[in-house]
Amino acid sequence: MKKSLGAKTLAQPTPVWAVGAFDEDGKPNAMIAAWGGIASSQPPAMTVSVRPSRHTYAGIMKHKAFTISICNEAMAAEADYLGMASGKNEDKLARAGLTAVKSDVVNAPYIDEFPLVIECTLLETHEVGVHTMLIGEIKDVKCDEDKLIDGKHPDVEKILPLIFSPGARDYHTVGRRVGKGFDIGRKYLKD
Repeated sequence: MKKSLGAKTLAQPTPVWAVGAFDEDGKPNAMIAAWGGIASSQPPAMTVSVRPSRHTYAGIMKHKAFTISICNEAMAAEADYLGMASGKNEDKLARAGLTAVKSDVVNAPYIDEFPLVIECTLLETHEVGVHTMLIGEIKDVKCDEDKLIDGKHPDVEKILPLIFSPGARDYHTVGRRVGKGFDIGRKYLKD
């Protein structure tokens, strides 16, 4: 029997994404966001929801671009810190020992130490309660070469992306491979 938990943001899991932008003064900044996902295949696009009160938000609005640096298990403490401090008050990247790299395709920085980066231009915004959903068109994806399968696809078991469990407020990482997508369910297809 399932127990009702009420209307809460308890989707499992949520991402741990470092949303990067230059602030209004041009300084690299990043914040951690957990509300996000893929929005479209054509054009390739993704969403991330940010509170307008966040320092990163103003930079995204000014420069019309952002990056998503996907944190891995090894950088969990650095990612957690990026979600606790404000770039308005300090240089969070320097304090955490992280390297900001200016994207060569969008006007935003990404975090070099995080193994997978998605670079986006801002397509549109939608106000949803206390957050603004940012929809970004993906202009490029960069991945550490040693984290690729066949040199062309990110390997989740090599990246070990950090994921977040809302409610419990715990960080985890992914588990083992279960099966091949669009294959293990074939037994239910009609011949």
